Amino acid sequence: MTTVIAVSGKGGTGKTTLSALITRYLVEEGLKPVLAVDADSNSNLDVVLGADMKATIGGVREDMSEKVQKQQLPAGMSKQDVLEMQIEQALVETPDFELISMGRPEGPGCYCAVNNMLRVILDRIEDSYRFVVIDNEAGMEHLSRRTTRGVDIMFIVSDPSRRGLDTAVRIRDLARQLKLDVRRFYLVVSRVRGSLEGPLAEAVEQLDIELAGVITDDPEISRLEEGGEPLTGLGADSEARSAVRGMMKNVLQEVKG
Repeated sequence: MTTVIAVSGKGGTGKTTLSALITRYLVEEGLKPVLAVDADSNSNLDVVLGADMKATIGGVREDMSEKVQKQQLPAGMSKQDVLEMQIEQALVETPDFELISMGRPEGPGCYCAVNNMLRVILDRIEDSYRFVVIDNEAGMEHLSRRTTRGVDIMFIVSDPSRRGLDTAVRIRDLARQLKLDVRRFYLVVSRVRGSLEGPLAEAVEQLDIELAGVITDDPEISRLEEGGEPLTGLGADSEARSAVRGMMKNVLQEVKG
């Protein structure tokens, strides 16, 4: 049975970092096969995971549109056959996980079409994986386009600010208003310097979203990001890596229970 984990939140909160660390945790715990999904057109989950991304869903769609317009489809192959072949080529396979990316579509009106393509692809292939980890775009747009249907766990990431917490609540509320199939919501407060305390800690306690964990502002992550290096270089003593490990153990136990 597949468990779908979605990571959401406003931009700059560390969504992609958390998605990568969750993927790494699942792999290290032997909870494979794992599919990582970059559903953010502005994201770089492939870089953070150290994967070699050669094609995206947006790129496949653009290439297909060009072939159809120029009547360059291979002889004896239908449009659907060519599309499925190219999508299969866009799936990155590594020894530890597989990765597919929405990418950045070109032209007016293409964004929703690429979102729909990604949803159809996930509906078709996600049953082949034990876990699917989806790094969603910033804000709430992915919810209004319904690209997160059938989510078992949604982590809503906030920075350590009251405004970030308010955004997290709005994301949760919108998901409920749209009647999306999200079974469990969890709050993650990221980029925390030191510990969560004072008025902000009190504000978190007052929210009706369960706090899954707090991720400190890990200097090792900053060093890797500044050098454009993947998070595979994080050491075992990384504060962020340790926080995600503890968070995932607790959340997965709750879900199983």
